[in-house]
Amino acid sequence: MRALTWQGRRDVRVETVPDPRIEKPDDIIVRVTSSGICGSDLHLYELFGPYIDQGDVLGHEPMGIVEEVGPQVRTLKPGDRVVIPFNVSCRDCFMCNQGLHSQCETTQVRERGTGAALFGYTKLYGQVPGGQAELMRVPFGDRLPIKVPEGPPDDRYVYLSDVLPTAWQAVEYAAVPEGGSVAVLGLGPIGDMCTRIARHRGAGLVIGVDLVDERLERAAAHGVTCFDLRRHSGKDLTEAVRELTDGRGPDSVIDAVGMEAHGAPFAKAAQWLTGHLPDAVAQPLMEHAGVDRLGALHTAIDLVRRGGTLSISGVYGGATSPMPLLTMFDKQVQVRMGQANVWKWVEDILPLLTDEDPLGVDGFKTHAMPLEDAPKAYAMFQAKEDGMIKTLLKP
Repeated sequence: MRALTWQGRRDVRVETVPDPRIEKPDDIIVRVTSSGICGSDLHLYELFGPYIDQGDVLGHEPMGIVEEVGPQVRTLKPGDRVVIPFNVSCRDCFMCNQGLHSQCETTQVRERGTGAALFGYTKLYGQVPGGQAELMRVPFGDRLPIKVPEGPPDDRYVYLSDVLPTAWQAVEYAAVPEGGSVAVLGLGPIGDMCTRIARHRGAGLVIGVDLVDERLERAAAHGVTCFDLRRHSGKDLTEAVRELTDGRGPDSVIDAVGMEAHGAPFAKAAQWLTGHLPDAVAQPLMEHAGVDRLGALHTAIDLVRRGGTLSISGVYGGATSPMPLLTMFDKQVQVRMGQANVWKWVEDILPLLTDEDPLGVDGFKTHAMPLEDAPKAYAMFQAKEDGMIKTLLKP
């Protein structure tokens, strides 16, 4: 089959690799029909090379048609249409029964001290072959895939793999009061969807912050009050937002940016340098002395009102990133974060994926490209070219 493989920093290639096969009796094989490119895929493209091997298959936002089922699979058959969550979770252990599928005890990567395995990611999360490919093996065939109806195009359902549950959890964790205010930092795919979900769930004021014209325009078109970080930054941004929120700041702030925030030149240089070191040197450095670019997180802490809630969906990876704990304690800020627990939110989201399309999923993508063009798509996404915000690859 053809699949997108990692070959080095900013070097991904579509190559012919062996077809996946049934390895356990509850496995299924899925023929992928759509697979999204995620912002966290760019972390692999740019930063996490020390934890990837050449030839690893990328991608964790796929959906497709069941091609083959193992002998113990009872609820799916060839021809069924399914979305594959990015968490590899059994849905039957203690953690899964708590709704914490990102902490699944069956697939936890204990030798790395991390949570549940993820499709198409690094050694830190199990190094499971991903879904930017023509075919993929999916374990827990009776429990993990999300069966979806025939008929509507993939665009309606593919975001169940990551974008929708990640944004839904971010808004849930933000605990926005009915009619209250929320600021979303970063209007990429997750941040954009957060604003839509927050409005759908009753937020009275939704504020978006970014510095890319196309993202700001797209969010504003959906009723978001937008601030351009190129014109409002630091205390200027804080004052402008407080003017809209009775001088207090928003009830909730969602950080949808993460460790590659704009600015922080010294942390950026440290990340770049670490990415170029030999793996044997870079891995312990990242695990014990790694730093993040914390501009977005510090802005979120500054913006949120006293007693408010900070929800972090952006990915952070630094082991020694400094946090302003004095400010957080003084402001009595509540913080929630973590990988999305996809299956926790499926029953809330599926009823919204209708012809009425209240979240605008049918037109959410900005680009659709053949799998063979994936290297070009990664480069465009990294450079924010051609208004690219969300791309679906079509094997």
